[in-house]
Amino acid sequence: MNRRDLLVLVAGAGLARPARAQQPAMPVVGFLSSGSAEGFAALTPPFREGLKEAGYVEGRNVAIEFAWAAGQYDKLPALAEELVRRPVAVIVASGGVVAALAAKTATSTIPIVIMIGDDPVQYGLVGSYSRPGGNLTGVTLFMATLTPKRLEFLSEVAPTAALAIVINPRNPNAESEANNAQAAAEQLGRELRVLKASNEGEIDAVFASIAQQPGSAVMIATDPYFFSRRSQLAELAARYGLPAIYFHRGFAASGGLMSYGSTITEEYRVAGQYTGRILAGEKPGELPILQPSKIELIVNLKTAEALGLTVPPWILARADEVIE
Repeated sequence: MNRRDLLVLVAGAGLARPARAQQPAMPVVGFLSSGSAEGFAALTPPFREGLKEAGYVEGRNVAIEFAWAAGQYDKLPALAEELVRRPVAVIVASGGVVAALAAKTATSTIPIVIMIGDDPVQYGLVGSYSRPGGNLTGVTLFMATLTPKRLEFLSEVAPTAALAIVINPRNPNAESEANNAQAAAEQLGRELRVLKASNEGEIDAVFASIAQQPGSAVMIATDPYFFSRRSQLAELAARYGLPAIYFHRGFAASGGLMSYGSTITEEYRVAGQYTGRILAGEKPGELPILQPSKIELIVNLKTAEALGLTVPPWILARADEVIE
């Protein structure tokens, strides 16, 4: 066999080999959050668990790209646009309506799973709970809706205290939550001061201001940045001897007096399930907006004793957890 015949034979053998199928690219989930990686560290594991339950395991058949605003809400639009350019297969908008609005503005085609504490219909995110329509679905936590009840619990524990609420002015729902709190205070025959804080230094200053009025008690408004700063908020309340109520058990676990709100961790697991179902081909607009599976009241008796407070028996009887 001459050299020319050998080359033809080798070339022919190469052509005869079956073409190796091209591996499909691993889908990427863009996780857009108004919080920080540290502050939301307890919530990403249940999200991954929900993804796994839907058949998707990070690093095996799905990738997750995180985009954290770390409380700087003005960065969210640029972070959302960056995920769209990536591009990602699904955007999970976590940490309030501000993240959801940023994602919705950035894309009308990429599926979006929202995690918000407010009414998504009120903010024009979806047409209805049962059939959201468009490219968006998710879970609402109804955090702000529970504000009047939080104020009632705080008033019962501190019946003579001067009441205050701390809001984040960068949060779109801050003003409406403050108005709801003031209306609830009026019904209770109490006055309510509204104070604003949007960063660590302002939080310190606000608590120092509240403490200048002896016998005060404070409610922390629902806000993703405040959730990330829960240790700071609970420590400041303890330093100044202020009874305080919060919107998630993480605050009470960090030493806060009371919390009343949805579990959040379960809702993040459900959001992970929804994300997996969308990756598998379901349309987000046909998946109903889900509501909290449980609202829980947590009381930290150790903190109550340190503050010299007596928690009414009916509140202890209603509590889902009492920390002693």
